[in-house]
Amino acid sequence: MTFKLTRRAVVGGIAGTMAMDLRAFAQNLPMPTSPVTLNFVDVAGNLALTQKIIENYRDKNPKLVSRVNFTKAPAPELPGKIKAQQDANRVDIDGVLTGIDALSAGLDQKLWIPIASEYAAKLPKLDDIYLDGAKQMQRLASNNGVCVVFCPAGPVMEYMPDKVKQVPQTAEDLLAWAKANPNRFMYARPANSGPGRIFMMGLPYILGDKDPKDPINGWDKTWAYLKELGQYVEYYPAGTGPVMKELGEGSRDMIPSQMGWDINPRALGVVPKEAKVFFLKGFHWILDAHYLCIPKGISNEKLAVLLDLLNFMLTPEQQAITYDSGYFYPGPAVKNVTLAMAPKESQDIIKEFGRPEYEAAVRDNKQELPLLPDALVKAFARWDEQIGAQKKK
Repeated sequence: MTFKLTRRAVVGGIAGTMAMDLRAFAQNLPMPTSPVTLNFVDVAGNLALTQKIIENYRDKNPKLVSRVNFTKAPAPELPGKIKAQQDANRVDIDGVLTGIDALSAGLDQKLWIPIASEYAAKLPKLDDIYLDGAKQMQRLASNNGVCVVFCPAGPVMEYMPDKVKQVPQTAEDLLAWAKANPNRFMYARPANSGPGRIFMMGLPYILGDKDPKDPINGWDKTWAYLKELGQYVEYYPAGTGPVMKELGEGSRDMIPSQMGWDINPRALGVVPKEAKVFFLKGFHWILDAHYLCIPKGISNEKLAVLLDLLNFMLTPEQQAITYDSGYFYPGPAVKNVTLAMAPKESQDIIKEFGRPEYEAAVRDNKQELPLLPDALVKAFARWDEQIGAQKKK
C-alpha cells in the first residue's frame, strides 16, 4: 500500500506543527524578573467585589507585582479606546473587569486574548470548579475572558411601598401603572447598566415573544412594549447609579433591578431599607457574570502574572470575599463557597438586607443565559436607535 502526500497535506501538517509549537510556547510564559505594575479598568462596578482580592494578591507577591492601578470607565467607551491603543501598538491597559457588555463589544472587535483556550494549562480546570450557572456564563465568553463572579440576576422589580399602592402583577399592569404615573418609572441605558440590560433581555420571556434569543427577528412584542413604555419614562441615565439615587431621593417610585442592586444600595443607605421587590408573571432569571479580560498587546511577563492572579482569584477563600455588601448577590462563581466563609461584615449585611423570598424565587423559576455576544451588540444598537434616541438628557 502506498500513500501520496498532497501539497495541502504537507502545508496542513506544517501549519498544525506550528500551531502546536505556538501553544507549547504559550504555556511556558516567563514570570517577570522584577515586579510589574498592573493597570486595571473596571467597566462593571466589579472592583466592589474583587479589588480586595487583587490587592491581597499584590501583598502576597511583592516579587511579581510592585503596584496596581485601578480606574473606572463606561462600558461603551472602553472598546474604542483599547482598539486605538492596539492600532498604535501602545496598550497600557492590562486587565479589564467587565460584564457581558464590553466583553461582547470586545469580542466583536477581536480585542481580547483567548486566555481560557490558549492558556488553559495555566488556569484551573474551570468546568470542575464552577457553579453550573457560572459554567454556562463562561461558555458565553467564547474563551475570551474568565468568569470571576456570578449571579442569577433578575429582572427584579423594585419599588417604594409608600408610593406604589397597587403592585403590578403582569407586564400589562406595569405598563398601565407607568401610564397612570408618568415619569415615576425609570431604567438606565442597557449598554451600560446591568439592571437595564437584564430588564431588556427578560421581557421577551415575560411577554411570550417569538424567539427570546433573537433581538432582531424574534422580539416584536418586546420592542413595541419598550417603545410604549418609553412614553412614560422621562429619560434614560447612562448608568445604574443615577437610577438608584433617584429612587432613593423619591423622584422615581419603581425601577427594574436585580438581587445585588436591590441589596447593596439599601445597605449603603442610597435607597431606603423599606424598598420592596416583586416579580412579573412569567419571568425567567437572566444569568449575569463579570469577567477578567486581557487585551491583546500586553507583555508576556504581565500576561504570566495575570494568569497567576486568576488562579488566586478563583480560590474558595478569595471567592468568599465576593459576597461583599450584596452588590452582585450571591457573588461567588466557584462551588462550595458559603456565606459562612465570607467576612463577618458581609454576613451581617446579607442577614439584614437580603430577602428570604430570593431563595425560593431562584429555586422555582427558570434560568436563562443572556444573549450571545453578537446578538447582544445588535440589541444594544437597536435599543439606542429606537428607544434611547427618543429621550436624551
